[in-house]
Amino acid sequence: MHLLLTSVFGPFGVDTAFNSRFNKMELFHNQVTREQGIFSYRFNHPSFGLYLMAENLRVPTTVLDFPTFEKFQAEVKSGKYTHIGISFIVPNFEKARAMAMTIRREAPEIKIILGGHGTTAPGIEDLIPFDHLCKGEGVRFMREIFGEDPDRPIRHPLINGSYNRKLMGVPIPDNTGIIVPGVGCPNKCRFCATSHFFGGYTPYLTTGREVFDLCCRYEDEKGITDFGVLDENFMKLPQRAVELVELMEKHQRFFTFGIFSSAETLMALPSLDFLVRLGIGFIWMGVESKQECYEKNAGVDFFKLVKDLRARGISVMTSLILFDERHTQETIWEDIDFGVALNSDYVQFMQLGPLPGTALWDDYDRQGKLLKDIPYMERHGQEKIWFTHPEFSRDDSRDFLVAAFKKDYTVNGPSLLRLFQTNLAGYRYARNHENATVRLRAAAMLDQINLMRHFLSASAALAENETTRTQLADIHAQLRELVGAPSLKERAINAAVAAIAARQVLADRLFGDDRQPPARTTHYRVNLGLVGAKLKKPARPPVFLPSPSNALLRNG
Repeated sequence: MHLLLTSVFGPFGVDTAFNSRFNKMELFHNQVTREQGIFSYRFNHPSFGLYLMAENLRVPTTVLDFPTFEKFQAEVKSGKYTHIGISFIVPNFEKARAMAMTIRREAPEIKIILGGHGTTAPGIEDLIPFDHLCKGEGVRFMREIFGEDPDRPIRHPLINGSYNRKLMGVPIPDNTGIIVPGVGCPNKCRFCATSHFFGGYTPYLTTGREVFDLCCRYEDEKGITDFGVLDENFMKLPQRAVELVELMEKHQRFFTFGIFSSAETLMALPSLDFLVRLGIGFIWMGVESKQECYEKNAGVDFFKLVKDLRARGISVMTSLILFDERHTQETIWEDIDFGVALNSDYVQFMQLGPLPGTALWDDYDRQGKLLKDIPYMERHGQEKIWFTHPEFSRDDSRDFLVAAFKKDYTVNGPSLLRLFQTNLAGYRYARNHENATVRLRAAAMLDQINLMRHFLSASAALAENETTRTQLADIHAQLRELVGAPSLKERAINAAVAAIAARQVLADRLFGDDRQPPARTTHYRVNLGLVGAKLKKPARPPVFLPSPSNALLRNG
């Protein structure tokens, strides 16, 4: 047997029969720094779940990430595979459908496995052909299909957290790793697709020792010491974090992390200095609204929390939801202005998005609010809402969203420079701190400062508003005090970066700023592949649908 695990095919973020140009395959450029021009972060992120499943099966497995349709079709026709798993989210429903129909047409003997949030789409049983449907955690599901022990310990893959990274047109090393301690979230907010999809929280790494050992593997094998932690609320298990700090201090092996966290979890800490000791450099926090309409945010002073985190060198991304039931064309500005006034390093404005499987979807479905004729590919939260709102048309929702991002940029300047200011504040805070581990963390902040200072000349030349120029003056003053004047070599590098950035601005104006994630193929070949494993019987017979035209697929 041989398994192919694949994400959906490209291109992405362009208008085709399968895509919308308003949903780019870039987290930051799509929904965080999208209105910041040349200052916007340009990163791609791998499909982590595919690699996690491939690492934890014994059957020979190939992972195909962001393929072209032609590459996917060639793999289907190769005759190598007995099973193909397609992972997709709701906006990519039509792509998954086209891929499954291609398998049925070109190689009907192959077993089709569908997984990911897209599997929650109503009526999927009659819309996409499949043999197995995975709704929820995938490792156990896949092991059962191939007759493997579902309770075997999880082995975490070693993969980069992001790749194809550029800042202001300058390539940035792919030197971060990803850690997945668990999936889902116990808070289960009504709009949250992940917590509903996984039915709560499923841990993979339950102890600080397990996380520490994984970090050591990354450093020993790949030289990586900085990690994105893909867990909805990493600090929800405080003992895991405490043990991790103790092990880093005991063995003098220190790592840095970016995490997701709810405000309530942070407020429960005895001191935010613990986060500095832990090596937290980035926190993504759901603020949602100025109103205390979510239990997790009750009584939280977000202004103080964001300020205190940034003062310690911890960059903060806050996320807010627009177009909920309380919003009018006047009151929505209260939440937008609140989000801007927090002055976090990054702010994500997201349209309220009822997705299948969530409590929000069920509520809106019962109330008849869902606009079910809107194609799935337009249901992504970064252009127009797909439900009826008494105060906003779909076009209104697009215009208000753009205005929110533009206001944040105008008032607070580029996120890149906010991050610079946070690192300077953190270095100032940590370098003479009474705690030895906090003092040690100042070195990583200084490394970041020395890297980021190369972008100052470009930032000055390409500044688009007065806030940016004010930020630059503040940064230069702090650099002179804390680090000193740049050397001749640094000045030369700064000039080169400015030239690259100017060239990138010109290229974007002439040719547009579309970027595609590079396709990746990874092979997992294990000698213990269970060639004769007994297959799990499909829950239902496959559904055969008409084949899409080749011309239509070429356009996708």
